[in-house]
Amino acid sequence: MQLSFEYGHGLMQAQLPDTTDVFIPGQTVADPPCLPQDWDSLYAATLHSLRHPLGMAPLREQAHAGSRVVIVIPDIVKGGCQPTSHRKVAVRACLDELYAAGVRAQDVLLLISNGLHPRATVQEMRAILGDALFEAFYPSGQLTSHDSEDWDHLVDLGCTAQGDRVIMNRQVYEADVAVLVGHTQGNPYGGYSGGYKHCATGITHWRSISAHHVPQVMHRPDFVPVSTHSEMRSRFDTQGQFMEEKMGKRFFCCDAVLDTCSRQIEIHSGWAKEVQAVSWRMADRRTYVHWAEKPYDVVVFGMPTNFHYGDGMGTNPIQMMQALSAQVIRHKRVLSDRCVFIVSSLCDGYFHDERWPYARELYEMFQHDGMQTLPDMNRYGEYFATNAEYVRRYRFANAFHPFHGFSMMSCGHLAEMHTSAIYIVGAREPGYARGMGLKTRATFEEALQDAMRKYVGPHPNILALPRTFTTAAVHLCMRDPSLNNHSRDGVLHPCGG
Repeated sequence: MQLSFEYGHGLMQAQLPDTTDVFIPGQTVADPPCLPQDWDSLYAATLHSLRHPLGMAPLREQAHAGSRVVIVIPDIVKGGCQPTSHRKVAVRACLDELYAAGVRAQDVLLLISNGLHPRATVQEMRAILGDALFEAFYPSGQLTSHDSEDWDHLVDLGCTAQGDRVIMNRQVYEADVAVLVGHTQGNPYGGYSGGYKHCATGITHWRSISAHHVPQVMHRPDFVPVSTHSEMRSRFDTQGQFMEEKMGKRFFCCDAVLDTCSRQIEIHSGWAKEVQAVSWRMADRRTYVHWAEKPYDVVVFGMPTNFHYGDGMGTNPIQMMQALSAQVIRHKRVLSDRCVFIVSSLCDGYFHDERWPYARELYEMFQHDGMQTLPDMNRYGEYFATNAEYVRRYRFANAFHPFHGFSMMSCGHLAEMHTSAIYIVGAREPGYARGMGLKTRATFEEALQDAMRKYVGPHPNILALPRTFTTAAVHLCMRDPSLNNHSRDGVLHPCGG
């Protein structure tokens, strides 16, 4: 069969055996039905959740005249920017409830929770919130991005019982009401976005994030395949609840379970601990898809130049490794122990130095001084995280924070740990791929022939994943749930738990 896979800003064709199985999120297995997508219906559903929250009083009862409110909103990476996106509807509904309680507009701050991601550009803020909200809050300085290096707007809360240092946004800490507008959508880091993951990664500091986005957490057996029963997820929850303890108040969450097209399936509000538990029930149905009849020896997909972390993600070798590993984390339950990846990537040496100013130096360091595997680089985490020029680029030039590269590298090693080989197809500068331990071939067909000769034999089970990075991904599971309970899960639990 002939299939098309992402490649650069276009597609690359592949001729694969007719026995190849194809999976496209939201198409091969339909998502649960989403809510009606007109504004009035979504607004009403959101308002209902705000007025009937889990584990807390309604939002209108949380505030009064004179209350200072911060509404924390995910950055451009998460959740869709359509006119009826959860961010746009939920922020509007929250504001209307707060105003009804007597809160003044000038006492509200909208804060983009970018964490170590680039601080939002003006264009991104407008896309996230829409023209009306942007114009109402940006000109007066009431719409901004979290700056994880601005100590005038950070507070050090000390350490959790586990020893995690928790540093958080001071404006959120000092607010009378702190609202988290989030998304319950499949994520290789801890199972889902939203809930306590939102505050633990979005409004903190690299020292807090270094407690979980590092090899000693990401290389544990409970991290692959993806699960909410992991040390990483536990640390998200612990840090978020530690913030609540020190603030003397709970975050008021408004999270939506999203489908493949980032449309709202369900909306839940209230205490994060309870919102997570309820949201994950539906999210498990959407995200953990029990479909595979057999484990796969070969997985084929494509990598565009521009996807969720930005332009250059599919060519920058550090980011490429993270993207490859994300597929391991999501789909390990359906991979054989000899599995090979075959992946198209332009891989032309484009690092996008403005967005990832440190990545070229990271890559070059990995080529020297006894660096055998990506975790060998981890000892340089603080060196890069405190590099004044890279930090300035993060703060004032919309670049990723330099420590973000180390979470990418920690994740990136999982691709090597859990595959027999990875072939990059169509690389224009193949040395960059080979420098990360990847094999290179000109075509999918050449790569498959080589893999069959060396790793998987003449009759491999092949899984094709077109549109891997252009849809909201799922976590593939075996159709028979009992086959998903194995030692690779780290803990024995049904797929989706």
